[in-house]
Amino acid sequence: MAGFLKCLWRFRNFIVIILTPLLLLALPLVSPTPEAKCGFAIILMALYWCTECIPLAVTALLPVVLFPMMGIMEGTEVVLNLYLIVIDYYVLNFFKLLLFSLFFCRINKSASSRIFFALQHDFILIIFSSLVQVCIQYLKDSNMLFFGGLVVAIAVEHWNLHQRIALQVLLVVGVKPSLLMMGFMSTTAFLSMWISNTAATAMMLPISSAVLQQLSDTEANAEEREYRLTAAMAGQDNQTFELDDTKQTNNKELKPEDSSISMDKDQDGNFKGMKELTENGVTSNVCDMSPDSEQRRLKREQKYAKLLKGMSLSVCYSATIGGTATLTGCTPNVIMKGQLDELFPENGGIINFATWFGFAFPTVVLMLALSWLWIQFMFLGFNLKKSCGCGTNKDGDREAYRVIKDQYKKLGGMTFAEVCVLVIFTLVVLMWFTREPGFIPGWATVLFNKDKPYVTDGTVAILMSSLFFCIPSNLPRCFGKSKDGSPPEAPTPMLNWGVVNERMPWNIILLLGGGFALAHGSEKSGLSKWLGECLLPLQSVPPFAICILLCLLVAMFTECSSNTATTTLFLPIVASMATAIKIHPMYVMLPCTLAASLAFMLPVATPPNAIAFSYADLKVMDMAKTGFMLNLIGIIAINIAINTWGVAMFQLNTFPSWANVTKSH
Repeated sequence: MAGFLKCLWRFRNFIVIILTPLLLLALPLVSPTPEAKCGFAIILMALYWCTECIPLAVTALLPVVLFPMMGIMEGTEVVLNLYLIVIDYYVLNFFKLLLFSLFFCRINKSASSRIFFALQHDFILIIFSSLVQVCIQYLKDSNMLFFGGLVVAIAVEHWNLHQRIALQVLLVVGVKPSLLMMGFMSTTAFLSMWISNTAATAMMLPISSAVLQQLSDTEANAEEREYRLTAAMAGQDNQTFELDDTKQTNNKELKPEDSSISMDKDQDGNFKGMKELTENGVTSNVCDMSPDSEQRRLKREQKYAKLLKGMSLSVCYSATIGGTATLTGCTPNVIMKGQLDELFPENGGIINFATWFGFAFPTVVLMLALSWLWIQFMFLGFNLKKSCGCGTNKDGDREAYRVIKDQYKKLGGMTFAEVCVLVIFTLVVLMWFTREPGFIPGWATVLFNKDKPYVTDGTVAILMSSLFFCIPSNLPRCFGKSKDGSPPEAPTPMLNWGVVNERMPWNIILLLGGGFALAHGSEKSGLSKWLGECLLPLQSVPPFAICILLCLLVAMFTECSSNTATTTLFLPIVASMATAIKIHPMYVMLPCTLAASLAFMLPVATPPNAIAFSYADLKVMDMAKTGFMLNLIGIIAINIAINTWGVAMFQLNTFPSWANVTKSH
């Protein structure tokens, strides 16, 4: 029996792939309605996403097959929503048939001319009928924003600017335990706003480990010096007593034969034992064998092992939390904007970079503060006076500070490329904030968007990210010569397509397209309307209670599924529910989006969790105990935010007129 179960487990992915659609096939067969057919596709994709029996991006392509075959959407509609370039497909086939016709020309010139004429005619019709629709919709604005933001992040990582920023912040914060944890959390959160959460975690964990190791070594040396000094002074007192006691009977100088510590002095007047410790920086074998020394060593190792666990968890959790602060910080944020624009196209651009940051950044600060207090309690205790370093030895602080400073010095001065990346990065952020700030007309409104919203955040992202491929990585030398006397070569650009192609998560763009296709298919089939009608009894439930329940549900679901898949599945459903019970769609969509990132309990929940779990030798229970409370802290912070400044920013206490109209084709 055990062997059979092991065999089933080894082939579980193939079993799920085959059995899941067969078991779900009863739904469209019993009720052959568009709603049931769309439900079949959504449930199938949800199970595939949760089990990851096939890659997530491949699952996102299933609407291309299922929706046309089930009569939910036309194939071209699905492709449009999945951002696939229809024109490229036709162009490719055009040139294939063109080559065929040229080859066939050798055999039958008249037939070849007829083929070419028909081909040319069809191609012209395709171009003129599809150009407007396809060229605008093959990549939505959300995808462009995501792509441009990732190119900026890749440039920051490629030129190591993120490490310079992190080390500089740590030099300012200091190395006291609590302050050090706060510094690592704030630095990691800030970096994860702009680069990937995984990259921020992978960069900060080695730095935190090196600093803690230096603190441990310095404390060990300080304890050993104190122990040796105490033992030396005690040995000196005993020797003096023995000399005075035997001076009358023996006029010979006595030396302590059994003393384990040499009391001889060198020319400088220092004890040789102390000098040996200073030179070697390690404890002697005799002292290591001492029970007191061994007990102190074990206690110190346990303390710093626990501190390393807390520091590692604080880094990975703050990376996840910080990613929710900006619109491009993590994928669910971009999905939420895309779904909102897809389901409610008349929303007037209510979500942009500035409005998202205005809502999410205070939420992130609140979550970070509460998370810091909880991790502090779990791994350092609530003795803030001790953990903040009041009254502690300054030598350890100086040594740990020197470690950070040495790592910063290894980076050298800022290069021309680093300066350019920093300038472009700053300009991108400023242009995002000032494009449409809300309380005053932005530069885009004044210059371009007087009649229609021509310029979006995606426009800014693509414009500024394109500069990395145009600006040289160092100052060009037009008139000088190289070291070997040959004319200087042209400098390479700051980024090339090989670097971007290697680091760009193309599968996420597929997931975004799959989410847009699901949302559009739900509308076309009437599934969204049916779900909304089923949820009408929720009108009697207070909105804040609905929001809390949905956040709890999403936070539990995202522990076992990717935050991208969770957001893609839940947002169309909660949007339909909101329109059915007449509450502001963003009142439930925004909290669910943030809750989808609250995956703190399991190592497999997010890549930062997995990195910290393996790096700090954590146990699952360590992460579960800490993460469970952090999930509750996140849900509380999100609901406080949505019911206070969220209501004031987006007028969430009223049902907007644009929510009555859904996009139809």
